[in-house]
Amino acid sequence: MKSARYLLAGAALAACFVTQAVRAETLNFGIISTDSSSALKERWQPLIDDLNKQTGLDVKTFFATDYAGIIEAMRFNKVQFAFYGNASAIEAVDRSNGEVFAKMKYKNGQGGYYSVLITNVNSKWKSVDQVLKNSSDVNLGFGDPNSTSGTLVPSYYLFAKNGVSTRTSFKSVLPSSHEANLLAVINNRVDVATNNTDMLDHLKADHADRYAQVRVLWTSPLIPSDPLVWRRDLPQATKDKLRNFFDHYGEKDPHEQAVMAALGGYSGFAQSSDAQLVPIRQMSLFQKKEQVQNNAHISDADKKAQLAALDQKLSALDKLAAK
Repeated sequence: MKSARYLLAGAALAACFVTQAVRAETLNFGIISTDSSSALKERWQPLIDDLNKQTGLDVKTFFATDYAGIIEAMRFNKVQFAFYGNASAIEAVDRSNGEVFAKMKYKNGQGGYYSVLITNVNSKWKSVDQVLKNSSDVNLGFGDPNSTSGTLVPSYYLFAKNGVSTRTSFKSVLPSSHEANLLAVINNRVDVATNNTDMLDHLKADHADRYAQVRVLWTSPLIPSDPLVWRRDLPQATKDKLRNFFDHYGEKDPHEQAVMAALGGYSGFAQSSDAQLVPIRQMSLFQKKEQVQNNAHISDADKKAQLAALDQKLSALDKLAAK
């Protein structure tokens, strides 16, 4: 009887270890809401299926209604790795124990993509100068607050540099996803909207008739390609499996190359690190400096202190960029 009890106890303990091992290998992959969840799942699921098959991991896709939902899910370990834009990756690194480990590679050889300002091809808005000079008459479709191409890049390069405030200069500002902003422009529900060249490429490939309804008014400087971020506390063995998969995916296999192309004209992945976020951090800090400088509701002393603190952060980033 005693030996039987030992056997039962041993079996229960072994089952416990097996359960823990399975759980350790079960991961949620977060995907930011640049499009509808159904469209994103259709594009990403073939890659996830290949990932599971090649690594033995049990990876499931995780979606949220906005970027913050993925960032918070990673913060509370509901998501273990994720596909972000650069601006949202900064939030994940700073708030959610994240670390950049890879970035997308483009089939056309470019090192990134572009933010754009778009309007309907039949709209009265014919140039970006016309929009900027008459912003009080413009209904703007804007990006998610954590979007690089939908918010951060146009806020800095297009609006702040031209003395236009997204808070006060426009007739209305309607934050939404890239997909919703595209449809709003096509259906004349907004005058202009921010977006990016990845989404336009998808639209051109999938709905050429809708693409013909879009006019690009402005194109940004190059934005570094989107990163993949994992939680720093993932087991090293799991990190090794993920890195090995992403380092080689799409290199030669025709099926994998087709999967990458369907994701948005990508050819695969390259290794990366938090260093790729430095230019985006600099841009964000410059934008904050302008906001402080133009804020009439804080004292000169507070303004001086805030600007000094921002300059100190910028100086530290300059040193990182130099390395």
